[in-house]
This record gives sequence, C-alpha cells and structure tokens, in this order.
Amino acid sequence: MQVKEIMYGIGEFFWWAFESLEALGNIPNLIFLAIGSVLFLYWMGQMKKHSKAGEK
Repeated sequence: MQVKEIMYGIGEFFWWAFESLEALGNIPNLIFLAIGSVLFLYWMGQMKKHSKAGEK
C-alpha cells in the first residue's frame, strides 16, 4: 500500500464526513454549544468551590 492511497482514503473519508455534517444543518453546532456550556458551568462551579476553601 502506497502513501498516496492512504492519503486519498483519508481525504475521501473527510469529504464524506463533512458532507454529512452539512446535511445535518445547525444541529452539530447546537450540540457543541451545549457541551461547551455544560463544561464551562462545571468548571466555574469547581473554581467557586476552591475559592471558598481558600485555595488559589
């Protein structure tokens, strides 16, 4: 197997993946936004907990 075949295979996979994301519309964006918001709120809660404990 040549490197050229591997690279073309990877390129075709990404082409397929991004076309399917386009077909989903705005749903992936909303999912990433929701996950990021949850993680941000969790992190802020941890920072508040450490602040109350007198840690930096």
